[in-house]
Amino acid sequence: MKLFGIIGYPLGHSFSERYFTDKFAREELADHRYRKFELYSLDLLPALLDQERDLVGFNVTIPYKVQIIKYLNEVDEAAAEIGAVNTVRVSRRNGNTYLKGFNTDAPAFRQSLLDNLLSIPESAVVLGTGGASRSVCHELLELGIRVIPVSRKPAAGIFTYQDLPAEVLGSAGVVVNTTPVGTFPDVDSSPPIDYSCLREGQLLFDLVYNPPQTRFLRLGEEQGCQTVNGEEMFHIQAEMAWEIWNSNTK
Repeated sequence: MKLFGIIGYPLGHSFSERYFTDKFAREELADHRYRKFELYSLDLLPALLDQERDLVGFNVTIPYKVQIIKYLNEVDEAAAEIGAVNTVRVSRRNGNTYLKGFNTDAPAFRQSLLDNLLSIPESAVVLGTGGASRSVCHELLELGIRVIPVSRKPAAGIFTYQDLPAEVLGSAGVVVNTTPVGTFPDVDSSPPIDYSCLREGQLLFDLVYNPPQTRFLRLGEEQGCQTVNGEEMFHIQAEMAWEIWNSNTK
């Protein structure tokens, strides 16, 4: 059997298990399985790898996309540049486990963003500064878009939600939510920005895909914004992860 999975905490929102289970059924891969591994600490990862000897690849989600790097034997060049990993390939070498990390979030975000933009904007407001944010900011900068990061905590060069100027929020061509705020089951929450500053012609991109329309997107639509959820990005990165895993497991 070939086992795949996802690690993170919590994992109630994740569609990965359903996505890959359906894929395996559709492609008649009867000896393939995908499971959720909810780890309240990454210190549990070595024991998981010892226990699940059939595991050949796994996805990484909140809150471990940055922390996972110190557990890896090797990091792909692009993932190392970004500083975040969301896909890990597992191989066994002389009885030892060898982990290599990759980032499929960044190219998946880029593709989904470009699919929904009519033109490249001058600036983008990015909500959140975690692992997913690193991928998003990397791709925005690669596209020549000025990044305006926003965080709950004060830091040099970063606005807090409380001091984000209305004109900065209103003039940005894109506003991206990279935080888990609004994810199922906390569907009544949204990032604490002034939604009255949003305007027609802006693109609101939420990396959250469960629920399909978050409160963040709904409030943006009320201001005339174009909105995109994270479902397309999720599908793209999942297929990229599949290719990475199979480059080692076929």
